[in-house]
Amino acid sequence: MSLATLDWVIVAGFMLLTLVIGIYAGRKSGKSSEDFFLSGRSMPWWLLGVSMVATTFSTDTPNLVANITRLNGVSGNWSWWSFLLTGMMTTFLFAHLWRRSGVTTDIEFYELRYEGKSAAFLRMFRALYIGLVFNVMIMATVTLSAIKFGAVLFGLGPLETVLLASMITVIFSAAGGLRGIIFSDLILFCTAMLGAIIAANVALDHPEVGGLSALMDHPNITGKTNFFPDMSDPSSWVPLLLIPLVVQWWSVWYPGSEPGGGGYIAQRMLAAKDERNAVGAVLFFNAVHYIVRPWPWIIVALASMVVFPDLESLRQAFPHIEESVIGHDLAYPAMLTFIPTGWLGLVAASLVAAYMSTISTSLNLGSSYIVKDVYQRFMKPQANEKELVMAGRIATVTIMILACILALALSNALQAFQIVLSVGAGTGLLFILRWYWHRINTWSEISAMIFSFTISLTIEFSSLSTYPDWLKLTGAVAITTIGWVTVTLLTSPTNPEKLDEFYLKIKPSGPGWKTVKNRLRDAGIAEIDHGTGNMTTAFSCMFFGCITIYGMLFTVGSFVKADLISGVLYGIAALTATTIGYRYWKKIDYQDD
Repeated sequence: MSLATLDWVIVAGFMLLTLVIGIYAGRKSGKSSEDFFLSGRSMPWWLLGVSMVATTFSTDTPNLVANITRLNGVSGNWSWWSFLLTGMMTTFLFAHLWRRSGVTTDIEFYELRYEGKSAAFLRMFRALYIGLVFNVMIMATVTLSAIKFGAVLFGLGPLETVLLASMITVIFSAAGGLRGIIFSDLILFCTAMLGAIIAANVALDHPEVGGLSALMDHPNITGKTNFFPDMSDPSSWVPLLLIPLVVQWWSVWYPGSEPGGGGYIAQRMLAAKDERNAVGAVLFFNAVHYIVRPWPWIIVALASMVVFPDLESLRQAFPHIEESVIGHDLAYPAMLTFIPTGWLGLVAASLVAAYMSTISTSLNLGSSYIVKDVYQRFMKPQANEKELVMAGRIATVTIMILACILALALSNALQAFQIVLSVGAGTGLLFILRWYWHRINTWSEISAMIFSFTISLTIEFSSLSTYPDWLKLTGAVAITTIGWVTVTLLTSPTNPEKLDEFYLKIKPSGPGWKTVKNRLRDAGIAEIDHGTGNMTTAFSCMFFGCITIYGMLFTVGSFVKADLISGVLYGIAALTATTIGYRYWKKIDYQDD
């Protein structure tokens, strides 16, 4: 399979257009580090929301969805659909707090919330741990998918794809900063979404598929289109539904779905022009992320089960591809080979868009940690803004090189997804409670990292590795959570003066700050109460927000399956939840309104 001249012209033209817009929009980025990393804290909710969606719309995501769907059917996607609960919690309980904090990076939060040398150590360690180790891992999975697309569509070898993709993205990221990335993300998302829709239509038109109705009736996908797993079989519904909804969403740290917000989601919230825009951005992101995007990918995955029913059929179709790259996630790019000239160029451009958006964000975020939380904080506090921007550009290139090296060593997207989930298992509850329970301290954070990392490695490199993934995850979460909570209760809380300072700045609500509030009241300091302190209202918004988005997700899915009655019922549930949830949301007042 190779692109025709017209396809190459479309791809090249798109890349040039994106580069020009990104660099032009980011022409102010070189003036200061805040402009380079936070676009001057001036972004509206809709642009930030689109940017979040574009970032998560990476080249590895459709491959991952194809992998999951081919192995476990549509219901297998609860492994990431469950993170909607995390997203809605971030929207209504944390987005306004992040914007209110005024920090430059979410890692800077550690010295806002805690004090002393342990807080400084935690900030530096997390900056390197997340900015390099985890960030590079995520970038490597995206680059791995680019390798697979490059092999199938362009006939490129792994090294050729890595060099080409990284060079283009590094230039774009280093020149434009976050402002350039955000403005370009608008075009990148629209292009990526158009490409996904084209791919789904072409997959349905394949002679062996025969259209949507024929696909739904094909024996190869019998039982694979259900939204929920077989509830009569515990071996199915426990790992596919129960564990994601009861354990995974609140307990696991995963980039883009961090409990309490973090990473590039926090970066976008911090870049918002006010608290209301920060909340609106995360809400818009979750709506589009779960309602609009999944079904084109799922349709292609289901169609691939007809055209390429097993791995052997993929090997026979692509004999030139290395054996290590053959996996169920290869089915998505394999289906793209049937797209005709012209349309193929648009789809190829959409894949380039998906790659550039995700990688550019990861590069900017990772470099912000290295520059603001390590270089400026510990190495050169007196560095001027020009030096900081230059350091950011150097860090950008370095992180890209490391990600490319790792990408060449991985074999499939699901492999990396499971690694990241397991290493972050048990830390999620900490990231939630540290905003709402004054008792959390630096030792809570440090012990959670140690427990999580140690237990995950112990499980993977011992006889326990033979246990099912869901059981290993649950065990790691339980041990890690018990461990860091015990450490929290056995160690002293953060210095009262630091807690008072944090409370007066952030004004977190809930009973977890009762001790601090009473101390401030006894000292004669007036307590300022904003509507955001109503936990019942916030949780109500979260609950009805989840019903709305899940309802719309299944409404679209029901119409795809031509199940009109279910589609209408899901739609009514979504509309009802929207009406009730909006009434609760109107009760919330934001500090900077």
